[in-house]
Amino acid sequence: MTSPTAVSVFGSSQTVPGSPEWIEALEVGSRLASQNVAVVTGGYGGTMEAVSQGAAEAGGHVVGVTAPELFTTRASANRYVIETIEATTLTGRIGVMMDRSAGVIALPGSIGTATELLISWNTNHILRRAGARPMPCAAVGDGWKDVAKSLVENIGAGTGDVHLVDTGDEAVSWILGLIEIL
Repeated sequence: MTSPTAVSVFGSSQTVPGSPEWIEALEVGSRLASQNVAVVTGGYGGTMEAVSQGAAEAGGHVVGVTAPELFTTRASANRYVIETIEATTLTGRIGVMMDRSAGVIALPGSIGTATELLISWNTNHILRRAGARPMPCAAVGDGWKDVAKSLVENIGAGTGDVHLVDTGDEAVSWILGLIEIL
């Protein structure tokens, strides 16, 4: 059996169950899974768990890329993860997530999510300069719009390598329109 197309979803480990951010992450996971798109997350709590729960409850495949040697205070992958992949470094973890995915969605988060988003953005910059097709990458919310504005204005980052949207629903619609679903 061919495995489904996957999308990595990045987001905060601090997202609280029942919060608007949690509900949005649940919906992102559910909507992707309902289109036969697997989700790949960092596998732990917060947004990662909410996306995983949404996808699992919609019958989707959930991959968690954990880094137990790095995150020693986190137990194991959340209970909705079906497939766990262990990475040894932060950049290795992000690399595995991107390698397993046809697209990326960055939900609101902090420094860890910013790192994931910036690696995705930089990868797209490199791909575009080489004449290759960049990976669809959507960033959700005003926080990422502010980060993008600063990077474009202050260091000359390209604007076309990350698609900025207001909601998770917009991100999913945009990603689904660009990826090939098996």
